Amino acid sequence: MSSNKKKLGGRFIMVKNQELLIDRDLMQDLQKEFSINEYEVKLWTALLSRGVSTAGELSDIGNVPRSRAYDVLETLAKKGFVIKKVGKPLKFVAIAPSNVIERLKRQVVKESESSINKLEGLKKSKVIKELNLLHTQGVETINPSEVSLAITGQKNILDHLSEQIMSAKSSVNLFTSSTGLIKKSEELKKALKVAKQNNVKVRIAAPINKSCEDAVASLSKYAEVKDSKDFNARFSVIDGKAITYMVLDNDQVHPKNDIGIHSNSPYFAKAMDKMFTQNFKGMKTAKAALK
Repeated sequence: MSSNKKKLGGRFIMVKNQELLIDRDLMQDLQKEFSINEYEVKLWTALLSRGVSTAGELSDIGNVPRSRAYDVLETLAKKGFVIKKVGKPLKFVAIAPSNVIERLKRQVVKESESSINKLEGLKKSKVIKELNLLHTQGVETINPSEVSLAITGQKNILDHLSEQIMSAKSSVNLFTSSTGLIKKSEELKKALKVAKQNNVKVRIAAPINKSCEDAVASLSKYAEVKDSKDFNARFSVIDGKAITYMVLDNDQVHPKNDIGIHSNSPYFAKAMDKMFTQNFKGMKTAKAALK
């Protein structure tokens, strides 16, 4: 390394003690992980290297136009990355990166709570009441066997299953793969908890192996879980009236390309529900399969 360059640690280099150079990959990582732009990264890291500094000094160190430096630092202050030190000249104080993380976490929690409260409030609004009325009056004229949906993407399928489970009145029967069992233990926990509170009988069948041991333990709090051995299928039957089935093997398809078909056909759903029940009786419990 030439005498006019000084490595500050990691992928940061100070040139002639005036300009801070950042590895390109690191620059991109910081932008992505902290959701900040290039100028914000440059000024933040420049301030971290100094501790306390003015906008002008940080402009030189971070190689950011002076006309932009102050506004960018103001934005960083609002986001919780730096602190303004009142006085003449106005200076900015660096915050330890670990403390920045904690500040950002509190901000995310606050924003999430605000969004949740808005959505909860929307449930009771006049607009939603009118939309629900429109929906219920509209579907009364539709033959249930004609109501079918094609759902694309694993996330959308799981969201749909979650809604179905939470609206169940008496029974939920799920048949899934080992991989699907693990995913459902993570994504459907809240819905299954609601089903249990509503005294809904939940039964889950899947090929059980050591990889899904934790999933079995988690799901067993809300459902009866059994081993389908090497039989692989992916479908759910709700109250013996509605069925959702997946047409692809989730071990061989990208989550975004997964496809689920939902049908409100009581005839089809009842037949699948009966088949599930007959097979479920002869299955070994998941806990026994893991021994």
